[in-house]
Amino acid sequence: MYILFAILGAILMAGVGFLAGFFYRKYLMDSHIESLEVLGKKILDEARKEADNIKKEAKLQAKDLLYQLKQDFERETQERRQEFTLLERRFLQKEENLEKKAVMLDERENELTKKLKAVSQKEKSLTEKEEEYDRLLREQSTRLEELAGMTAQEAKELLLRNMEREVRTEAARLVKRIDTEARETAARKAREITALAIKRYASDHVAEQTVSVVPLPNEEMKGRIIGREGRNIRALEAATGVDIIIDDTPEAVILSAFNPIRR
Repeated sequence: MYILFAILGAILMAGVGFLAGFFYRKYLMDSHIESLEVLGKKILDEARKEADNIKKEAKLQAKDLLYQLKQDFERETQERRQEFTLLERRFLQKEENLEKKAVMLDERENELTKKLKAVSQKEKSLTEKEEEYDRLLREQSTRLEELAGMTAQEAKELLLRNMEREVRTEAARLVKRIDTEARETAARKAREITALAIKRYASDHVAEQTVSVVPLPNEEMKGRIIGREGRNIRALEAATGVDIIIDDTPEAVILSAFNPIRR
């Protein structure tokens, strides 16, 4: 009997120990699970915060990058616009220069055409004169031979003497005319130089004796002096006999007259 009770007590103690161990392990597992949940929640919160920070940082970096790209694009666009403007200006300048050169070439071509035409006309005129001279020479030779019974050589010599005499006479007339023109030109030049010298050296003295400068309080006074359609200034000049000169001189008019009292 004692052994039976001992066996039952041992079984009971083993059952109690098993239950105590089971509940203790359950408590430990529940505590561990709770701590794991807290840790997981903490890790999840930190991960979310880190993700938010990374997202904010990425947005800031993207915003900065976008701003920098925009600045670079605007700067590059401005540089390209300036280069295009410069190229356009150069192109317009070259086009203008080409147009000027084309106009100059056209003018030179027209001038050259006129000169060539004038040369052709002169050549034609000289040819005609030469032919006329030969014809007259032949006619004179024939007439001299017929009238005087001269040979061709004698007629030629006589004709040459006559032509030489005519040429000398014409040359004398030409020399006299050139001399007269030269004398007239020299006299005219001398008169012009004398008049210019007199005008140059006498202008200052005459101006001092005939011109007075009258100061005005302001520029509006010039308009009042002139009047509508110049009526006032014409009336003043007619009444005083003094020429009133209004030019760019600031706040002043010029009075011109030989009579100092009127001036």
